[in-house]
Amino acid sequence: MADSLHIVCPHCDGINRVPQAKLSADPKCGVCHKPLFSGEPLALNSARFQRHLGKGDLPLLVDFWAAWCGPCKTMAPVFAQAAGQLEPQVRLIKINSEEEQPLSSQLGIRSIPTLILYKKGQEVARMSGALDLGNLLAWTRQYL
Repeated sequence: MADSLHIVCPHCDGINRVPQAKLSADPKCGVCHKPLFSGEPLALNSARFQRHLGKGDLPLLVDFWAAWCGPCKTMAPVFAQAAGQLEPQVRLIKINSEEEQPLSSQLGIRSIPTLILYKKGQEVARMSGALDLGNLLAWTRQYL
């Protein structure tokens, strides 16, 4: 099934094989039966992030942020809007850099917000600073 993708469930982290042609047909998880796409960013910890990165086939757009960061607060609604427009082609993830300091350090996060786009488990692009919706969508799509 070369046209199928492995999709990690945002609820139970179960792995699902979904034909690419059916990504937009509101697929459900075979384990927990909840929707595989919600149109909203996922807040993940380090372990769950590693599972999505290592087991899923979707590109991941990850926002590293912190609650005290003004630009992060400004960008949060923009990132949420982007999830509604980029899913199911891209999974949007939020990682609190304060709560996940070892991961942030390992990935070399020096300022926030920082966006990292992963394809096939590999980093393909990185951007620091808040973006408006148009620039966020354009930046992401140029690397897909």
